[in-house]
Amino acid sequence: MNEQTPLSVKVWGEWACFTRPEMKVERVSYEVMTPSAARGILEAIFWKPEFQWRIRAIHVLQAIEYASILRNEVKSRASYRTARTWADDPTHGFFVEDDRTQRHTLALRDVAYIIHANVELIGRGASEHPAKYRDQFRRRVSAGQCFHRPYLGCREFAACFSAVNGSETPIRVSKRLGRMLFDLRYDQGTEGTGTPIFFDASLEQGVVTIPQSLYDQTAVGGGS
Repeated sequence: MNEQTPLSVKVWGEWACFTRPEMKVERVSYEVMTPSAARGILEAIFWKPEFQWRIRAIHVLQAIEYASILRNEVKSRASYRTARTWADDPTHGFFVEDDRTQRHTLALRDVAYIIHANVELIGRGASEHPAKYRDQFRRRVSAGQCFHRPYLGCREFAACFSAVNGSETPIRVSKRLGRMLFDLRYDQGTEGTGTPIFFDASLEQGVVTIPQSLYDQTAVGGGS
């Protein structure tokens, strides 16, 4: 296996929701995993500041099935400033009953994917050999090790992962998926939220291929 051959890992779970950003109230999932969600899974398994993951392709192994879920959520967002206020004055704490609401989630059910990705060395890691990190990733996958439990879009939708055994076959479906979130771009010298980058995604015989040109537009940051 040469350095240009992408690393692969199989991930699956009972539920997944790769939320479409244009849906403001109810959560509605994309039909397949987004590149940023795939990157988040890989970083949960293995991450170092010396490299970044570049997603090359996502293989869809299970038929795409939606299911509607009604969940209790809170309307307010957590913030550091609010938490400090509660710590200084416990009488102004958070009462979930006053902030609870029910929302629908149109999620994916019984999903399984194979993620193909490359290690791209950056910064201090430029002098290292990529094989060092590739081998560490393979060992962690084989041992079932991760920094934190990977998840499928939402933290409550935990993902299982394993090495690819070679018997997996993508679904025989080809279709246009429309405008999909690729990742966020963080400009030099700025802080806060990044600029979303989108691309026209397609499913070709069960495979979503990520164009190399997208990585020329963004310094990969966070988000899924």
